[in-house]
Order: sequence, then structure tokens, then C-alpha cells
Amino acid sequence: MNIKPLFDRVVLCPIENESETKSGILLPTSAQEKSQLAIVVAVGNGENLDGKTTKMQVSVGDKVLYGKYTGTEITIEEKKYVVIRQTDILAVIE
Repeated sequence: MNIKPLFDRVVLCPIENESETKSGILLPTSAQEKSQLAIVVAVGNGENLDGKTTKMQVSVGDKVLYGKYTGTEITIEEKKYVVIRQTDILAVIE
């Protein structure tokens, strides 16, 4: 299934946090923080609702840092994705 985001939205695939500490202690799911790192899966065309075109700063395959409480989580074919606006992306990790 292909996902095509509209306007200035971006689809991200979150990178899972490690479930084990460096010292070997296993962390339960409830103790883990939500990941803020993700890989860009799809990018919209850059328009917003007012008809203005904005340049998209990210592209498919970029590793990004996004806000902790931003976006809409969806599940497609048992895989979790987050759909957010481009302005909610804080940084591109190189």
C-alpha cells in the first residue's frame, strides 16, 4: 500500500527505542519513552490550504527528529507510521 500525504504533510516511520540498557537491563514497554527519531517514508507536494507553495525541506529516506506530542499515529499492514506537518520536524539528522 502506498501512502501519499497531502499538502505540506510528511509520513514518518518511527525508529524504535532500544528495550535494553547498556548494562543489559531489560526495560518494560511502559518504562520506555516514545521515540522522537524517524525515517521519512513519503512527502507531500508542499502546498498549504491557502494555495501558497512552500519548499519541502525533507525528502524520502531522511532521518529526522520530530516533536514528542505531534502528529497522528496510524497503523497500516501492522506497521506504525506518524503523519505530521513539515513544520513539526525539528531537525534532519545527518
